[in-house]
Amino acid sequence: MQVVVIPALSDNYIYVLLDEFEPQTAAVVDPGAAAPVLEYMVQAGRRLTAILNTHHHRDHTGGNAELLRHFPGIPVYGGAEDRGRIPGQTVFLRGGDEVAAGGVAAKVLDIPGHTRAHIGYWFSSETGHDLFSGDAVFGATIGNLFEGTPDAMFRSMQNIRALPPRTRIWCSHEYTLRCVRESAAVDAHNPRLAARLRTLEATAGMGRPTVPLLLEEECLTSPFFRWDDPGLSRLLGTPPGLPTFKRLCEI
Repeated sequence: MQVVVIPALSDNYIYVLLDEFEPQTAAVVDPGAAAPVLEYMVQAGRRLTAILNTHHHRDHTGGNAELLRHFPGIPVYGGAEDRGRIPGQTVFLRGGDEVAAGGVAAKVLDIPGHTRAHIGYWFSSETGHDLFSGDAVFGATIGNLFEGTPDAMFRSMQNIRALPPRTRIWCSHEYTLRCVRESAAVDAHNPRLAARLRTLEATAGMGRPTVPLLLEEECLTSPFFRWDDPGLSRLLGTPPGLPTFKRLCEI
């Protein structure tokens, strides 16, 4: 499966999933706007066959209706608890379900926290592992808890951290430099995080996407994946585990 990154709106990413064995088709993840997707489809000579939404926010679903006008009848995937909130949704998914896109089967992860119905799509094949995480994970941080609780997000991060370390994380916004900078201020004694920040600052002017993130790097540098690190817990004055995670959510 090939992933095409399409910048959209102010800082969103839309992802087009390509199947090398079906060169005339494509699927799309979180189309916050239709125009850039339609432009790509015309230029690439492809036909859209599915829309995969991680959650209901308009900057992830705003292009659904227009895309359905151009490609009527295609499935629109989303979380079961998002029923009535995702435009055009036809398939209502729960954790453990499977969908196919880009020629690869994806396992649905139930990862609430940012919203109550947030899901992720984890693709695994001989070429690697890819997680489309919406707004659950960003570089060195997590998404805002608009509808969820720290406890729910903690369980979601446990599920993500349990994936293979080389999993590529395709988050939906270009927040990495800002978020890594903020986390480095909190976890000032983490040399790997400091090195990551230096690299990002040195390359910031190039305008290149920082996605995909790598789960292995997040586990080494993101405080929100290091809730059981004794050094971080001592720094925050909390017991390891959920108390440390909750404290991070408060900062």
